Amino acid sequence: MKLSMILNGRKTEEEIAEGMTLYDFLRSQGCSSVKCGCETSNCGLCTVFLNEKPVLSCSVLAMRAQGCHVDTLEGLQEEAKEFGTFIANQGAEQCGFCNPGMIMNAIALFREIPDPTAEEIKEYLAGNLCRCSGYEGQLRGILNFLDWKKGGVRE
Repeated sequence: MKLSMILNGRKTEEEIAEGMTLYDFLRSQGCSSVKCGCETSNCGLCTVFLNEKPVLSCSVLAMRAQGCHVDTLEGLQEEAKEFGTFIANQGAEQCGFCNPGMIMNAIALFREIPDPTAEEIKEYLAGNLCRCSGYEGQLRGILNFLDWKKGGVRE
């Protein structure tokens, strides 16, 4: 089967096996930010944008992306750089394994809700498994980032 899509802004056409997941296809295309931590659609590490909406690529067949726009963290570097750097400087993560999925969901949050409440942030973080931070650092980091963007700094 031939899969044709716009991947990170460039047209991509490949022959793929029937039943191939979007996750496996993206990894075969060199998108190393897309990770699989659970194979059960529970960890959020494989989050990508399919036509601007976050999806778990491990639970989406690659052919579902036929004719679509797919963005991974590799394709969103400009949008992600400021936030990712801020989060790292805040010490909001420890090992960094969950960062790509968390950053993808944070970008979705910022696009959909420009001034989210702490509860709304928690809802967006709920789908991201982080084995080492307990999410409080990430929540604090996002709140601090939003304050910083407004010109203030949260203590």
